[in-house]
Amino acid sequence: MDFLKKAKVVRFRSHHNKYLLADDDQVSVWQNREGTVQNARWTVELISDNPNALRLKSCFGKYLTALSTPFILGIKCNKVLQTTPKMLDPIVEWEPVRDGFKWKLKTANGQFLRASGCCVPPWKDTITHDNPCRGVMRDWVLWDVEVVEIREQQQPQEQRNVDNVNDSASCYSTTATQDPTEPDPQSVSRSESSQTQPDSPVGVDLSSSKDHVSDSDKKNT
Repeated sequence: MDFLKKAKVVRFRSHHNKYLLADDDQVSVWQNREGTVQNARWTVELISDNPNALRLKSCFGKYLTALSTPFILGIKCNKVLQTTPKMLDPIVEWEPVRDGFKWKLKTANGQFLRASGCCVPPWKDTITHDNPCRGVMRDWVLWDVEVVEIREQQQPQEQRNVDNVNDSASCYSTTATQDPTEPDPQSVSRSESSQTQPDSPVGVDLSSSKDHVSDSDKKNT
């Protein structure tokens, strides 16, 4: 569950290597091998009142919903659609259940999101929720989760307040400990640098000075 709590957008790949897609009619859901389309992206919404469950919102802004309506009359598996309920009831909540390296998505009534493996209509590529007990169909409720986007980790409000107080105290401490009569450390370093630097050579004609000394010596001799 912690794995999915850190995810913001995910894709679900069924046991048949097909992705859970929101249909363009903004009502149906189905499965297809094309997982790069926007329809395969599901936004994860965390539930504060139920930390073990989450909501899944399609690219159309509608929730993945487990209805109590039978997919076909007389068949126990029920419909899964995209809906925008007036109230966020438990029918839009899914509890991730780890099963080895895969996941199952459990509804509020204890059934699981199922991707049909049948290749004939009306079952082909359908998505329902059921609790299959037979061997082959048990794998139809297994999903691989691919994280598309990671949720930004928000810092707790208390910690942000403490950090702000510490920053303010640090700035106050720096200002208060500096003596206003002392020169700026940068100006001091620049001054010391100019004092320690050797004086620039004065322009003196050494050759004329040498000639003058030589003439004096000649006169004395």
